[in-house]
Amino acid sequence: MTALRQKISVRSTEFTLAVLAVAAFVVLALTTRGSVLHADTLTAIFQFLAVPMVIGLAQMVVLGVGQMNLSVGVVTGFCAMVTAWLMVDVGLPAWLAVIAGMVTGSAIGLANGLIVVLTRINGFIVTLATMTIIDGLRYGVHGTATYQGYSPGLVRLGQASVLGVPTVFLFAVLVAIAVAVFFRRMALGRQLLASGGNPLAARLSGVSNDRSLVLAHLLSGLLAGVAGVIVVALSGSVNATIGDDLLLPSFAAPIIGGVALAGGVVSVVGTCLAALIVRLVDVAQAQYSINPDWVDLIVGAVVLGAVLITQLRGRAAK
Repeated sequence: MTALRQKISVRSTEFTLAVLAVAAFVVLALTTRGSVLHADTLTAIFQFLAVPMVIGLAQMVVLGVGQMNLSVGVVTGFCAMVTAWLMVDVGLPAWLAVIAGMVTGSAIGLANGLIVVLTRINGFIVTLATMTIIDGLRYGVHGTATYQGYSPGLVRLGQASVLGVPTVFLFAVLVAIAVAVFFRRMALGRQLLASGGNPLAARLSGVSNDRSLVLAHLLSGLLAGVAGVIVVALSGSVNATIGDDLLLPSFAAPIIGGVALAGGVVSVVGTCLAALIVRLVDVAQAQYSINPDWVDLIVGAVVLGAVLITQLRGRAAK
């Protein structure tokens, strides 16, 4: 019965977010006299939605086990710099540099998970330390240099479209589908949620909570690496500032999307829809020339409200 209530709650959240996204888009279209309906504007909206979607999923995976990953943004930037550096300075082909970028993210995630398990220190603290270390590496090793002029083919792919839909957005959708399949169809995904929902019951059922923690952080790092590769393909140039503004969106998407902070419940569709809503807020900021600080305030307030609503629902269900 509890599982049924959770499913209904997640679905209703997804439906509400879908309605809000449609309503927000209609309001934008009306108040901007249809400027957001232009092909170039729509392309830009969905091109730059790809990274927030994948970043939200990277945070969602860790939230699924009741932990947080504060290093998601800087890992994304670091992986983007590693990918570009390997192409520009080392001379690796684009496909090999892309794989190396994703492997770098996975390795950082694996290190986070192992440290959490071996030290029993909460992931919040561990990833805070990781964030600081990687932030220092970005500037200490690479400095403020900008990497550009790398693989024209990769950049063309990042700017390309299929039937008018940006390829990077389609790639992000495929990533979201893969994450959804992992949690719905694969035993490891269900075990990860079991560890997040009730660690004691999971352990009594033969599930290794330590393995779930390591796996969650590993997947989070991998997804951050994927986001870094998308950044490289999209931007055409990369520097040490990449990822500095991704921490808030990484939490906003899953929390607004209905993911439980305590663990055990995830929502891939809700996370993606929430990322779209946050993206529309950014579009509104550009269209109406709103101070960016106000946008951060609004998004932060919405995240706080979502957390409070989730807690109230949890108390009402008991």
